[in-house]
Amino acid sequence: MCYNNLMNTKIKDIRPSPIAGAWYPGNPQKLRTSVEGYLAEADTPTLQGEVLGLVVPHAGHIYSGPVAACAFNAVRGRSYDSVLIVSPSHQYYREPILTSAHQSYATPLGTVEIDRQAVNAIDRHLLGNLGFGLTPVAYDEEHSLEIELPFLQVALETSFTLIPIMLRDQSPKTARALAEAIAAQVKGQNTLLVASSDLSHFHTETQANKLDQAILDQVAALDPDGLYRVMADGRGEACGLGPIAALLWAAKELGAEHAAVIRHATSAAVTGDRSSVVGYGAAIITRSA
Repeated sequence: MCYNNLMNTKIKDIRPSPIAGAWYPGNPQKLRTSVEGYLAEADTPTLQGEVLGLVVPHAGHIYSGPVAACAFNAVRGRSYDSVLIVSPSHQYYREPILTSAHQSYATPLGTVEIDRQAVNAIDRHLLGNLGFGLTPVAYDEEHSLEIELPFLQVALETSFTLIPIMLRDQSPKTARALAEAIAAQVKGQNTLLVASSDLSHFHTETQANKLDQAILDQVAALDPDGLYRVMADGRGEACGLGPIAALLWAAKELGAEHAAVIRHATSAAVTGDRSSVVGYGAAIITRSA
């Protein structure tokens, strides 16, 4: 989708939630109470510096909520003008990088307006570097981006605009180019970066712990190249490896100095089944205030 077409996209509707009532509670009060409960129970260390980015899981709240809350709790009560979320694309689209064609996202807690100016600027930057930009899609069913919104709606002190990006092409080339576009757009802005990713899938819990730790070690080291190495070697897995790498590259460009992995768990904590699990991790990226 060329930049001019993206600029001229004027879908005036709100993206309805395809996952409310399934992946998280559909009742507004029940959802707010649930998210507040996860945040209240979150064990988040006190970190020095400014929170620049978060790495959070994206399974249904009952599975990944306790882990995600440990990261979102680090920004509880804070205000950001915008939040940029990079997620993988679990739906089939041919285009490499997607965004929403709508004007806002809906959750039971209200609507979140999309920052179209920022989306268009990132699109322009990508077109210049890659020859393709962001493809807007309507009525997508992607859960991995939306699942984070209720946590942000509860945790942040004030309303915020959203910069939604979904990666189908998670190659290093695309992730790095996206990172450069993100850094160029949000530099000097009051923007929180969020990478949405689960970790390993459908291994025994013992195997999953090893695979997940290899990924989390690279996050802690602020090493996006290392993410691709351990994935290529079969030592680590993450369904949103590209989004995590893009976040780390962008964060480093924006002055990130430290990444703290604050929680890891698997689906076995909920299901009790340790024979085939999904891994979840939370991390916080900071820079000097």
